[in-house]
Order: sequence, then C-alpha cells, then structure tokens
Amino acid sequence: MEALSEVKLGPCRDSPYLRPLRIHYTQNGTRKHWDFMQTHDSVSILIFNTTRQSFVLVKQFRPAVYMCECARRGIMPTVDTASKDCSPQSLVAGELLPASAGVTYELCAGIVDKSDLSLQEIAKEEVLEECGYNVSVGNLQKITSYRSGVGVTGSKHTMFYVEVSDELCVGAGGGKVEEGELIEVVHLPLKDWQTFMLDECVPKTAGVNFAFMWFQNTIAPQLQASKCPLTSSQRTSAL
Repeated sequence: MEALSEVKLGPCRDSPYLRPLRIHYTQNGTRKHWDFMQTHDSVSILIFNTTRQSFVLVKQFRPAVYMCECARRGIMPTVDTASKDCSPQSLVAGELLPASAGVTYELCAGIVDKSDLSLQEIAKEEVLEECGYNVSVGNLQKITSYRSGVGVTGSKHTMFYVEVSDELCVGAGGGKVEEGELIEVVHLPLKDWQTFMLDECVPKTAGVNFAFMWFQNTIAPQLQASKCPLTSSQRTSAL
C-alpha cells in the first residue's frame, strides 16, 4: 500500500463510475447552471466484532485524497481538460508525497452497481470481500439513508450495522485483487472509539464518526444492560 511511484495526472475522458454534467435551470426568475457528477449510489456497513469487542474498519489508499493533499501543498500539475492532448503529466518524483498522505480509515463500503441485488445483498457481498466475514442478509440492520456530496454528486448512501464473531470469519478480506483493490482490515477496540474519532491526525471519513455516535446511542446501552443484569431485588422494585 505504501509503495507509490510513477504518479501521473491527466484528463478523464471516459469513466464507468463518473459522468460530469451541467444542468441549466430557472429558479425564481433567475437563469442558472450547475455542474455535477452523475455517479452510483453506495452502501456502507458498521461492523462490530462481539468476540473481540472491536469495530472492523478498512484502511486503503484513496487517489482523490492523495491528489487533494498534493493540490493543498501546491505540487499538483495543471491539467487542461479541454485540450485534445490526453497525455498524462507526471508529478516530479522528488516532490511526491508518501502514499500515507492518501490513506484513510473507513467503514466497509461499496457502490450500488448490481440492479439484480438488494442493498442488503450488496452490503453482504462487501463485508465478505473487504473484511472476510460471511454474514446473513437478515442480520444487516439499516441505520439510515442520506445524500452524500450534495454539491457535486447528490448520490444516495445507505448505512447498515451488523454484528460478527470470529467464527463468521471465512477469509482474510482485502477486496478484489483482480479489480486492483488493496484493503487492510483494521480492528479498533470499542474502548478506543472516542479517542480515534476525535484524533484529527487519523484520516477518516465522516461516515465513521457518524456510525460510532449512532452505536453509542443505540447499541452501547444494550450491551451495557446485557453485562449488568438486574438483581432479584432490583427486578422486584422495578415492578
């Protein structure tokens, strides 16, 4: 994951994932236009390992994050997207940032690109491919759906929660090698969730933080209650 070299930047002429478009419209009598990117909807899954009492996250290199960091530091070449010359421009080797500049911690996730599968079935596939756990579709609990990237994509994202155990681990995960995926599975102890969430030095998505807060409000109280059963006197008083 850290071995990064021969980085080049060029225009995107044809992508199976993104399609840049411009909408023209009149709003309250004013003529306007807005550029946006048509892309796939997506799913993500907050995975909690009950055996280890840990969250199962994924860690991977994100080219978009890397290039945004290059731009922030002023080392990204200018690309003329209108030019007919599609030759990618190389970043100067001596100025290359380490690959870690583009590595992020995320929830297990994937795009919705299979019309014959439900969102839960797609989520099940992602959990197996990325993290190695074989979960039941029926055990995937929907947390919520929301719009992501509203200024650029507006795609719909659906988040699920599932509990796993070490017994459900049937593989190493890591994603589909044939598709170029290089994913590291990370176990974050439950007790460290808040430190991890608030540490700005650990690059992570907003979805991770939202999911952790949801867990603390919804699942954590149930776990605490199961560890502290009422005594006979407490049950009597409760009645």
